[in-house]
Amino acid sequence: MMQNPKKFLEVINPFAQCKKYHISLWQCPSFLFLLMSLIIIAVIVGTYFIAALKIDDPKIVSLIVLGVATVLLIINYIITKSFETITEASRMKTEFIGIVSHQLRSPLTNLRYSLEILMPIELKKASKKEIEYFKILQENTKRMGNLINDLLVVSRLETGRLPLKKEEVSLLELTKKLILNFKSFADASNVKIKLKAEKNLPKIFIDSYWLEQVIENLLDNAIRYIKGKGEVEIKIYSAPQKIYFKIQDNGVGIPKEEQKYIFQKFFRSRNIMEYQTEGVGLGLYITKKILELMGGRIDFTSRENKGSTFWFTLPLK
Repeated sequence: MMQNPKKFLEVINPFAQCKKYHISLWQCPSFLFLLMSLIIIAVIVGTYFIAALKIDDPKIVSLIVLGVATVLLIINYIITKSFETITEASRMKTEFIGIVSHQLRSPLTNLRYSLEILMPIELKKASKKEIEYFKILQENTKRMGNLINDLLVVSRLETGRLPLKKEEVSLLELTKKLILNFKSFADASNVKIKLKAEKNLPKIFIDSYWLEQVIENLLDNAIRYIKGKGEVEIKIYSAPQKIYFKIQDNGVGIPKEEQKYIFQKFFRSRNIMEYQTEGVGLGLYITKKILELMGGRIDFTSRENKGSTFWFTLPLK
């Protein structure tokens, strides 16, 4: 007798397993097993009718059908178990990243606050070399904090726990604010930012915090990967049921053979690595996932040593 009816229902219900792993039906082992089983049944029935038409002896027909069924079921089981093992490993990895990142964030935050308190006091009596060490420590602490925050966002995205709150947002006003925030970074990088927007742009109902993260990632990349004097141009315009955001730069670009990996986790192109820029290759992955959660999509074009153009769309409702 089944001791736990709820657990039994989860075992026989493919949708429960998909929900557990936070993946789509077409990536879910139990659903794939069910789908392949239906295909196998269809193949077995088809094999029977074909064999029955060609062979008069019913015993031989039965043996052929039994042999085909056995081989297909074994293949189905092996493939499904392999998918299940990979999916479970991926889930455990995501949970591990989330737990470790969360545990690291608290002590790192304490360290950063301690440095902010100590620096004004200690710098008054510190030597030039000691001041330099303090600044290095502060910069590295900030970089580690940013990495941990990115890992936490990735963990939430992959486990379906990223909170989204819809509110009325002006994409134009939000972009203007972020351009102002990035002005000192752009000036230091000798980069000019231009903004062109359609008049009377409609507002969108979206989570302003996460939309801000998306634009920040794209704007930061556009400025960071321009070497020497350059320009970033942003265009915002509307279309039926959509609003478009396009950002173009004349930076280092992305090599053609590497463009298919650009939205993958931890990917950084060869030419970017040559410039030793900061980052671990999570920004565009996070950007794409957030936009998809909001009902939008992102794409790009790029030419090495010529620049890149990224654009995304968001629904108006």
